[in-house]
Amino acid sequence: MTPFAGLAMLLAQPAVAQSVLRDAETEAFFRDASAPLVEAAGLKPGNVDIVLLNDKSINAFVAGGQAIYIHSGLIRASDNVEQFQGVVAHELGHIAGGHIIRSSEGANAATSISILSLLLGAAAMAAGGGGDAGMAILMAGQQAAMGKYLAFSRAQESSADLAGASYLLKSHLSGRGSIEFFRKLMQEEYRYSSSYASLDPYAQTHPLSRDRIAILEDGYKASPYWTKPSDPALQARFLRIKAKLTGYLEDPVVTQRLYPESDQSVPAHYARAYAWHKAAWPDKAAAETGALMKIAPKDPYFLELQGQILLESGKPKEAIPALREAVARSNGEPLIAAILGHALIATEDDSNYAEAKKVLRIAVQRDNNNPFAWYQLGIVYEHEGDRPRAALATAERYSLEGQPGPAMHSAEAAMKGIPKDTPDWIRAQDIAMTSRDAMDDKKHKKR
Repeated sequence: MTPFAGLAMLLAQPAVAQSVLRDAETEAFFRDASAPLVEAAGLKPGNVDIVLLNDKSINAFVAGGQAIYIHSGLIRASDNVEQFQGVVAHELGHIAGGHIIRSSEGANAATSISILSLLLGAAAMAAGGGGDAGMAILMAGQQAAMGKYLAFSRAQESSADLAGASYLLKSHLSGRGSIEFFRKLMQEEYRYSSSYASLDPYAQTHPLSRDRIAILEDGYKASPYWTKPSDPALQARFLRIKAKLTGYLEDPVVTQRLYPESDQSVPAHYARAYAWHKAAWPDKAAAETGALMKIAPKDPYFLELQGQILLESGKPKEAIPALREAVARSNGEPLIAAILGHALIATEDDSNYAEAKKVLRIAVQRDNNNPFAWYQLGIVYEHEGDRPRAALATAERYSLEGQPGPAMHSAEAAMKGIPKDTPDWIRAQDIAMTSRDAMDDKKHKKR
């Protein structure tokens, strides 16, 4: 799909149910805001990914590896960078604690109880205890199994809470945001429970927020950094991210209510620019972008937005200067480079294809997880008559989009035209093999 000012809606990987949102400015903010916490957790910042998912619910989770998944609803619900950092610290606690790997321990314990109850229930019925006696044993066993699993899950959450608190302390960051966010979660628990006071804490996968606050608050307040203010530069960046996400995802009417015309701040201009562009009001979107450019004419993300609006308004030639400067001022940010490549191709000027090829090849070398960039590079190869490499680029795109069938067929077509044992041929072979394995796995699951 076409990216909107870098917020490219990419088809989710099979392990993730929601679609992934990618944006150069957002990902740079995620890296910078999380870097001290990642180091405090004993991990390397370059090895931890924070992935933004298009989901309105307030949630974050880890799902194996060193990746943290953040719902867009969590960013929208957060008020400041400290709250975001509190969530990241907690999720890093899961990663550093190996909780995903160890989750099978809780499941196995619950399964053993369930199997035992099944055997005892069958024995009771065989011994003449009757169906009611056997069923009672089965039901009790199921309850015990569920209780065992929930207790294991709550223990992991409590462990991640304490680990996250230690990472904030090591990073010289306040825990205020963490407590504030737990209070937000407590309000959500109030909303969805008819009687919050009567909620059974032992029937939850997570400790109740009121209990988490009670455990953590005194420790946070004892920290020498409790009253330390948040980094004003990071806070300003957070507000920009939140605003552009609102303008991109929300109905323009909602954006206008949250960021009215009377608000002349940078986040408000940002949000309205996205909202007006989404509503197909190019003049109003351009006016908001113009206001941003007056404030910071060299800001790479403002330049990116200006170029993207021109490009999607059918003016690719006019978009190129802004996008070129955005790439240069963002140190060759690959997501922005992919948009520049798209603009160069969209001019339909043969003289621009050489630059497009160069820009896009560098973009996929620096970030090969962008199917949109691979799609554009495939167009360049096709224009040059290099069909084998166009097929390889297509295979890369389909592989990233979780479509193993088309990926395998495209990779096999590429192998037929690329010299054997060259890097490109080996890459095509890898895609063909992994795609074939993925297709076989799907067939086995259907049986």
